[in-house]
Amino acid sequence: MLHLRLIVPADTTDEVVALLGSTVGTAHLVVLPGAARSPAGDVVTCDVAREAGDELIGALRRLGIDRTGAISLENLDLTLSTHADKAEHEAPGDSADAVLWEELTEATHEESTFSVTYVSFLALATMLAACGVMLDNAVLIVGAMAVGPEFGPLAGISTAVVQRAPRLVARSLWALIGGFAVAMTVTAGFAWLLDAFGLFTPDMIDRARPNTGFIWHPDWMSFVVAFLAGIAGTLSLTSAKSGALIGVAISVTTVPAAANAAVAFSYADYRQTIGSGQQLLANLGGIVLAGTLTLLLQKGLRRVRRARTTATSGTAGR
Repeated sequence: MLHLRLIVPADTTDEVVALLGSTVGTAHLVVLPGAARSPAGDVVTCDVAREAGDELIGALRRLGIDRTGAISLENLDLTLSTHADKAEHEAPGDSADAVLWEELTEATHEESTFSVTYVSFLALATMLAACGVMLDNAVLIVGAMAVGPEFGPLAGISTAVVQRAPRLVARSLWALIGGFAVAMTVTAGFAWLLDAFGLFTPDMIDRARPNTGFIWHPDWMSFVVAFLAGIAGTLSLTSAKSGALIGVAISVTTVPAAANAAVAFSYADYRQTIGSGQQLLANLGGIVLAGTLTLLLQKGLRRVRRARTTATSGTAGR
């Protein structure tokens, strides 16, 4: 269940309450007249089944509540109520399959910000991967993949394409391209510094690396794995099962490929630099394509479900 909290202008409260009361999947409706001070108005709360949340938010936005008041939504971890159980049972579809498009857009918007924190995590992940590459240590590579925050902008691009939000596309691309550019530059400098201290040597990048050599040898399987990971990552976002994102992060070699490219460039090994760059592009492209197709499919299924619900309601009303 989701908890919905609204600040509603007093002259719109009756219309909003009627909307909430007529929406299948709502329960625990509460109205607090005059409780809000900024902006002034009434506070209206209710619980709503996740599968009914997207339609309800859309209807509230059409009433202008997001402009004249406020719409807040949060997940409820536990709700012990017969009314809530009934609301979830009556709501069409399944909560695990429901997509809250406003929530998804907001989440990817936040994760696609070119911020100091984002760049720091990406740079640290890339430097950690550089150590894994030079030491041929798969454990360090996995750790670096788990630290990397690059899935946020990738999901932002997919969401923006499906939602036709060009500003979010630009924001996500800037975070992705700018972030990797900074991280790879820092990692190249990191490699030069460790070389000066004798911790990195040219033979470490040139030698056979059975555990990490695959990073700069892209093939179609690299794209396939990235595509599957993109589907899993998108589903984890839309179903609020964010725990799956860790598995997604450690299944694709975006950060290790960027690290290998940066270190190889610092040693003028342009063959590895090009191969790693191709690996990076294959992974990024596979994730974005998979995320976009997954969201388009979910959007199409929502339309089909809505059409069936409308047809069923029309038949029942005859």
